[in-house]
Amino acid sequence: MPIRLDSAAPDFEKQFQLLLGGKRESSQDVSDTVSAIIADVRARGDDAVVEQTNKFDRAGVSAATLRITPDEIATAAAGVSPAIREALQTAHDRIRAHHEKQKPEDHIYTDHLGVTLGTRWTPVDAVGIYVPGGLASYPSSVLMNAVPAKVAGVERIAMTVPTPNGQLNPAILLAAQIAGVTEIYRVGGAQAIAALAYGTATIPRVDKVMGPGNAYVAAAKRQVFGQVGIDMIAGPSEVLVIADGSANPAWVAADLIAQAEHGGGAQSILVTTEKGLADAVAGEVDRQLSLLPKQAIAREGWEEFGAIISVSSLLEATELANRIASEHVELAIDDPQSILSLIRHAGAIFLGHHTPEAIGDYVGGSNHVLPTARSARFASGLGVLDFMKRTSILGCDPMSLAAISQAAITLAEVEALDGHGRSISIRLNR
Repeated sequence: MPIRLDSAAPDFEKQFQLLLGGKRESSQDVSDTVSAIIADVRARGDDAVVEQTNKFDRAGVSAATLRITPDEIATAAAGVSPAIREALQTAHDRIRAHHEKQKPEDHIYTDHLGVTLGTRWTPVDAVGIYVPGGLASYPSSVLMNAVPAKVAGVERIAMTVPTPNGQLNPAILLAAQIAGVTEIYRVGGAQAIAALAYGTATIPRVDKVMGPGNAYVAAAKRQVFGQVGIDMIAGPSEVLVIADGSANPAWVAADLIAQAEHGGGAQSILVTTEKGLADAVAGEVDRQLSLLPKQAIAREGWEEFGAIISVSSLLEATELANRIASEHVELAIDDPQSILSLIRHAGAIFLGHHTPEAIGDYVGGSNHVLPTARSARFASGLGVLDFMKRTSILGCDPMSLAAISQAAITLAEVEALDGHGRSISIRLNR
C-alpha cells in the first residue's frame, strides 16, 4: 500500500526522511558489466557493437546494417497513420515554437575603461540522441531531444535506438523524419553510448550524448562523461501533486496513475490540505487501476512507491515540495499563481486543474526531459542551452590594458606566478 503521512504526527519528520531517502533505482550492480562493454567497444569498434547488439537485442545486425537507410526511414514513416503523423507534427511545431524563445543572443560591450567584454554562443558540433526502443518506445522523446538541438544549430545529430528482435516502432522513425534527423543506428544499451562517445568505423563519435535509458544506459553515460558531455543521469520518473479542496479526486488519481505506469521505480506523491480529498483520491486510484489495460506495472509502482501526505496549509505543502524537489509538480488548486513563486525546486510546474503533467509529455511545448531523484535542487530540464556553448570574449587596447594591468601584476605576485605578471608588464614597456 502507498505510504500515508500526516505532518501533524509526532514521527512525521522521521517518516518523511525515510520517504526522501528511499531507493527507487534497480539495486543490481551494473557498473562492472558496463565497464567491460565500453572497453570492448573501444578495442574492437563495430565488431563489439554488433556482437553486443545481437546478444542483448537479438537484432541480427551486421556492421553494414547498423545504420538505418533513408529508404527504410521513408518506408516506415509512410506506413504510420495520418492521425499519428498529425499528432507528431503538432507536437513538433509546439516544441519548436517554445524552444525558439530560449535561444540566447551574443552580448558584447565596451566598459568605461575601454575593455571589450562579452559572451558568444555557439552550438555543439555533433550530438548523440539515445531513444528507448525496448519495453518503452517513445516517439515523443525523439522530438524532445532533436528539436532543441536543431533550434540551437547543431549540424550533426546521430540517433541510436534499440531494435529488440529486429523490431522498431515506425513512429520513432517518423518523429525523426519530422525533426530532420537522418543519421539513425539500430543499436541500444551501453554499447550505443560507448559507440557515440568513442566512435567506430560506422558510428563517428559525437561531442555530447543525450536521452534517457535503462540502468545500463545511465551507467554508461556516467562512465563516458568527460570524454563527451551528457545531459543528465535520468532516474525513475516522478510526480508531486499539491491539491486543496478544489481538486477533483478522479483527476488527481488519474495523474498519479499516469506517472506510476512508467514503472522502473516511478513515484507518485499527493500532498493535500484536505484529509477528505486524501481518502477520496486513494479510493479513486484503486478504482481506476482496475480499469487500466496494463494495470500491473502502475499498481506495483503506486503500492510500492506512492505516498499521500496530509498538511495543514498550502504554504506547508510548498515547503515539502521544495524538499522533495520533484521532476514534475502539479498545482491542483484554483489559484496556482498564488503559490507558484514559492516552488523553488522542480523540474517542471503544471498550473491548475486543467494542466495534467501528461500534456507536457507530448504537446504542451515544454520539454519532458527533466531532472529526477531530487536533482531539481541544482539542475534544469533539457533546453536549447544544453546544445550550445558559451565563450567569453575579452579585448584590451594599449590604454585599457594600462588602466587595469597593475592590479593583475599584483595578483600574479601574490600567487608567485612571475611569468603571468611578466606577460602583462612586457606590453607596458615603451
